[in-house]
Parts: sequence; structure tokens; C-alpha cells
Amino acid sequence: MPYAYDNLIVEVADRIATVTVNRPDKLNALNSDTERELQDAFGKLPDDSDVGGVIVTGAGAKAFVAGADIAELSGLGATQGKEFAFQGQATFTRIAQCPKPVVAAVNGYALGGGCELAIACHLRVASEGARFGLPEVQLGLIPGHGGTQRLARIVGMGRALEMVLTGRMVAADEALRWGLANAVAAPEALLDTARELLGQILSKGPLAVQYALEATLRGADMGLDDGLYMEATLFGMACGTDDMKEGTKAFLGKRKPEFHGR
Repeated sequence: MPYAYDNLIVEVADRIATVTVNRPDKLNALNSDTERELQDAFGKLPDDSDVGGVIVTGAGAKAFVAGADIAELSGLGATQGKEFAFQGQATFTRIAQCPKPVVAAVNGYALGGGCELAIACHLRVASEGARFGLPEVQLGLIPGHGGTQRLARIVGMGRALEMVLTGRMVAADEALRWGLANAVAAPEALLDTARELLGQILSKGPLAVQYALEATLRGADMGLDDGLYMEATLFGMACGTDDMKEGTKAFLGKRKPEFHGR
């Protein structure tokens, strides 16, 4: 499947697609064009049979994504600002709802829209020098690409409000303690650590992973009774798959399962 972009590099190897935001001269800041490219890429990746999971990272050693393009933001009025936020929210929601696991490899500053991009991914691996932050209040703004909504669901309301209201940056070790990062790695080992984490997931039944993602992510926005009903429904769907039959037979036969995603 072709992935040709001006501001992204998409590489596929060993069932993993690595999506790199490639604007290192701008610290990979997100502008409208880059967001449209991300939305296009994540429209194609779920249908790519060569891809089982995705890593999102930034080019260069300094930044994952160091926020939005301030020059572009500075010219927005109220109507344009709302549309800009809607576009970013739609892009990041597409990432968050990807039926394949998405891991952010946070290789430096993840600020503003970069932090929002990271928390739209399902899991986050941070380099030792990574910094997370939502500094929009310092610009007279608020997070507009999902930060006020997704962050509290990951770290809790108190810590989310601290980040949103103070704009302070959170270092990698603190992010790990908060649950904002799932793992911390040396910079030179970051991508390998992200691949290892994703590889653990890809060794499992692909339909089971898809259903587990759907149950967990969609259930977080439901009442408990509705969430439990959805879980039971998806559990039943999993029971009807060849992968479930293979997985249980392999367990009983004390061998490694061979899943085929059906």
C-alpha cells in the first residue's frame, strides 16, 4: 500500500509500520498539512494486511512533536480556531480508534499537540530525555486536540489538571510513575523497546487484540452495565473464531499457537 507524504515517513517491516513525523527543523511541530497526512495514513493502515501494529515517533533527537505550528496558530480567529481543533480531534480520534495497536515512541519533547498525539496512541514508550507537557495556557489557549479529555482518563483528574493548568513539563521518570508512560528506555534503545512491546502484542491472536482494544477503549466511555454487555458480546465473537480454537488447542497440547486472524 503506498504511503507517500511530505511531512511523514511511513516504513513497514516485520508487520510493524513506523510512522515518523518528519519536520525536524520545526521540532516536528504539527501544522494542518501534517495532521491531514496523519489522518490519511491512519485511514489506510487498518486495511494494510502487511501491518499488525504501528509505532509513531518523531524525526531527530530533540522532539517527538513539540506542539502545534505557532505561526499558523497565531493567525486563527474564533471560527478558524474551532475548525482547527475539530480537524486535530478527528485525526487523533482516528489514531485512538485504530483497530491495530499503536505505540508512541516518544523521543524528546511531546508538548501541546505532541502530547495529545502521544496520549491518542494506545501505549507510550519514552526515552530518558522525553518531556510531556500541555503548555497552551502560556499562550492564552487551552489544549484543543483532545488533551483536556484523554489525559485525565490516563493519569487521573488531579494530575491532568496540574498539567493543563500549570503548563509544566513532566519528565520521563515522573511520566512512568503516573502511568503516562508504559516504559522508559535509553535514547538509543527507544525504537527497539517499542518494537519489543509491540512484538509481544503481535504474537497474540490478532482478532483477540482487536476485540480487547475495542472493549477497553469504548468501554471507558460507557456505563458499567453497557460496558459489560459489550465485553460479553465481543467475548462471544472471539469464541466463534478459528484463532480461539487454535489458541485453546495449542494450550491443551502444550505447544505454541499459530494464529491466522480468522
